[in-house]
Amino acid sequence: MRTKSLKKNRINVVTLGCSKNVYDSEVLMGQLKASGKDVVHEEEGNIVVINTCGFINNAKEESINTILDFMQKKEDGEVDKVFVTGCLSERYKPDLQKEIPNVDQYFGTTELPGLLKALGADYKHELIGERLTTTPKNYAYLKIAEGCDRPCSFCAIPLMRGKHKSTPIENLVIEAEKLAANGVKELILIAQDLTYYGLDIYKKRNLAELLEALVKVDGIEWIRLHYAFPTGFPMDVLEVMNREAKVCNYLDIPLQHISDNILKSMRRGTTKEKTTKLLKEFRKTVPEMTIRTTLIVGYPGETEENFQELKQWVTDMRFERLGCFTYSHEENTHAFNLEDDVPADVKMQRANEIMEIQSQISWELNQTKIGQILKVVIDRKEGNYFVGRTEFDSPDVDNEVRIDASKYYLKTGEFTTVKITEAEDFDLYGDVVSF
Repeated sequence: MRTKSLKKNRINVVTLGCSKNVYDSEVLMGQLKASGKDVVHEEEGNIVVINTCGFINNAKEESINTILDFMQKKEDGEVDKVFVTGCLSERYKPDLQKEIPNVDQYFGTTELPGLLKALGADYKHELIGERLTTTPKNYAYLKIAEGCDRPCSFCAIPLMRGKHKSTPIENLVIEAEKLAANGVKELILIAQDLTYYGLDIYKKRNLAELLEALVKVDGIEWIRLHYAFPTGFPMDVLEVMNREAKVCNYLDIPLQHISDNILKSMRRGTTKEKTTKLLKEFRKTVPEMTIRTTLIVGYPGETEENFQELKQWVTDMRFERLGCFTYSHEENTHAFNLEDDVPADVKMQRANEIMEIQSQISWELNQTKIGQILKVVIDRKEGNYFVGRTEFDSPDVDNEVRIDASKYYLKTGEFTTVKITEAEDFDLYGDVVSF
């Protein structure tokens, strides 16, 4: 059956999952454009590439449902071809080929040249930093490394992404310069593990040196750090954070749990005492730092006592930003050998209790911001408000600043100065201040 799509030979890239997948899709699109292909992101096209996530159950279900939706569109003649790439495809390719055989071809996370060839394009090695960004024009993700060498028991990422591989500083600077030339003002540094950056190619943890190179890029105003690992964190990064105004006083450091026996079973390589000491050192060295963390509840063997210890620790540490996930039992991980013995309803109840505590902490911390004057970048207009963020907030996951659009005209991607007038659990409201 002929497709009903008006646009022939238009490639629609659909992205699922985390910021690393967003980055990978942007690189794919940049390569396709360089080969003269008509490529769009999550719009109509008669050729579809689905960049999947295979991290936890919910993400896998979303990826499979998306594949099935597009297979139905193919059957109905609305699209011609469907290709699947990304983490789910890397992890379960034989199963997917058996269960959903009508997909034109499956590709893993390291098979970009093969995917491009299937799409009638050539892989161009010389395209360092060439991407079609899909984020709002003012910020972009900068992936500084691929893969992970950590042995965390619950995590399937090494199965899908392989060993840690750092990108050289000079390549990242070139990429940052190209992003800045296109109007990007905020770089969000991502990797499975920022802490490990440089060990493979420079034989030392080199995140601080990378930051010192990136702050010299004209046009970049904010540099934000995502996904650090607590064990072996390079403390010289804090010195750069203090010294360089462009490096946001912000760190995303997933800690997962705090009970020693759970941390040991998770193979995190740390203890409650060491973790608490590290966080206190962060706050002592960079008093203005916002710390974002994520936790897992319902891990195998997590007792009520373990959970109460975690709750108390969250209460005591007063994280500025926090997210909580329920444990997902993933095959071929070390923890899959353990009994998934915490019932699903108990997992969800524990996650809700953690987030209730965090909601109160966030409300209390936000109240202290009333009357403060903050630098805010405008991400979008939503209803009657311009919506922006401070240096203490990352897109999509953190607090936002809302400014009455009937009182002010602001441009997306621009920085403005705002006096905070009102604060809720996760939102601030303010007025523009003119100097």
